[in-house]
Amino acid sequence: MPVNDTATSAATTSPLDRVLALEMVRVTEAAAMAAARQVGRGDETAADDAAVRAMRAAFDFVPVDGTVVIGEGERDHAPMLYIGEKLGAAQASDGRAGPEIDIAVDPLEGTTITAKAGANALAVLAIAGKGCLLNAPDVYMEKIAVGPGFPDGIVSLAKTPEENVAAVAAAKGVAPDRLMVSVLDRPRHADLIGKLRELGCGIQLLGDGDIAGVIATADPDGGIDLYMGSGGAPEGVLAAAALRCLGGQFEGRLMFRNEAERRRAHECGITDFDRIYRLEDLARGDCIFAATGVTDGSLLDGVRHVRRKDGRQALSTHSVVMRASTGTIRWIRGEHCAERED
Repeated sequence: MPVNDTATSAATTSPLDRVLALEMVRVTEAAAMAAARQVGRGDETAADDAAVRAMRAAFDFVPVDGTVVIGEGERDHAPMLYIGEKLGAAQASDGRAGPEIDIAVDPLEGTTITAKAGANALAVLAIAGKGCLLNAPDVYMEKIAVGPGFPDGIVSLAKTPEENVAAVAAAKGVAPDRLMVSVLDRPRHADLIGKLRELGCGIQLLGDGDIAGVIATADPDGGIDLYMGSGGAPEGVLAAAALRCLGGQFEGRLMFRNEAERRRAHECGITDFDRIYRLEDLARGDCIFAATGVTDGSLLDGVRHVRRKDGRQALSTHSVVMRASTGTIRWIRGEHCAERED
């Protein structure tokens, strides 16, 4: 993925100051370092809890009036970062009135990965102006994504997998068997995987972490042409925010297994249960996406113990932060003194 640390256009009117980009990295770094202590320990709950607590505490130093619209559950399920939770050190209710923002969080994308010391675990968040991120319920979402450079509407959930593969192959001037498709390795995808194999497509099966799978479609050196399949709706909104910054196309459609999930969606303000959401339906206007690696993966390196030149122990982190209005992408490596508790 190319490094672009230069603003390509003037920012549109937005409550997102450029300083917030680095503040968001500090938040994901904190969550990643906390989760990294649980890598390989076999305890998914402990890993997620550590990341949640660290992310919540880090937001206490960010001068915003933020509301979680994509979180890990409802208020009664604390210590999760729950939908509707207020975050930030400049709440209007306290008389400080910082910029009002929507926040989408996944403090630990890949709890199972972390517990088993697998690849591609991330601490992830996205922010946008108030009302600009879809308040998606915690249900499944059918997704399809491609990177930039294709005609608008080249892929769609209204098409069959065969039609989508054929369209991308034709646009690239190759046969379908030259394409690589990223799919979560789940039993529910058996039919999809079978169809793709019949077409001759290569398939990258993801153990977990479909945010990284979607982002990979925008990496010209990553070798992934398409993302297809279903995963969490909250992760779909986060992935859409990333593609708003990187370029690309994304569609998502909520999937409901029972009436309880439909009621949850209705409580989030969703009335059309069959709607296909496009990229800007999920993440509108200016937005900032940030992620820090917990374990090594295709997008980012994980947290590592290192010795600094001054002899002190440190934790190294690898992060990416992007902004939609400018097209800026920053890759950041940090060293955090392990001898300091803050």
